[in-house]
Amino acid sequence: MKTISRLMLAVALLAFGTAAQAAGFRTVVIDPGHGGHDKGGQWGQVYEKHLALDTATRLESQLRQKGINTVMIRRSDYFVSLPQRVSLANSYRNAIFVAVHYNYTWKPDVNGLETYYCTPQSQRLAQCVHASMTKRVSTADRGVKFARYYVIRNTTIPAILVECGFVSNARERSRMKSAWFRESLARGIAEGIMRYRNSL
Repeated sequence: MKTISRLMLAVALLAFGTAAQAAGFRTVVIDPGHGGHDKGGQWGQVYEKHLALDTATRLESQLRQKGINTVMIRRSDYFVSLPQRVSLANSYRNAIFVAVHYNYTWKPDVNGLETYYCTPQSQRLAQCVHASMTKRVSTADRGVKFARYYVIRNTTIPAILVECGFVSNARERSRMKSAWFRESLARGIAEGIMRYRNSL
């Protein structure tokens, strides 16, 4: 009985520690997907790496206006390996991790926003951010989904990956080339982060 009680106490303390860490986060680690030789999804001269960096930079500005500390994985067009991204994210304790991407598929009619998480501690963050993004941008809601992408699977802090639309969809591609669309997405992500923070 004593062994079981100690085990239950350890699990409870671990859960409390994780919740307390998330509730007290002061920093958002922002990861603009791809970069350098890794262009990501592309159509003609429209590259995911450029869209992701611009949206991430706008997100950083929004968060700083709200008094949140930010760390950018990259600030210009250069390559950062997946292990390096994870290592930097895991060096922050009171933080959350948000990877910004744009989507691509061989089916040109597919469009919309989707948000991914991997661990239970990240699901609520994904839900808050996704809900706020879809309020800001009128497009298909592809939902919040579980996935084992490297950067969200290997981070120890709450971590999500947002897909901000399909480069392969002509209408969505036209919108994402406009600053207002990327700004709207950044505002939505920032509002979702604050909503998550206030709910803890």
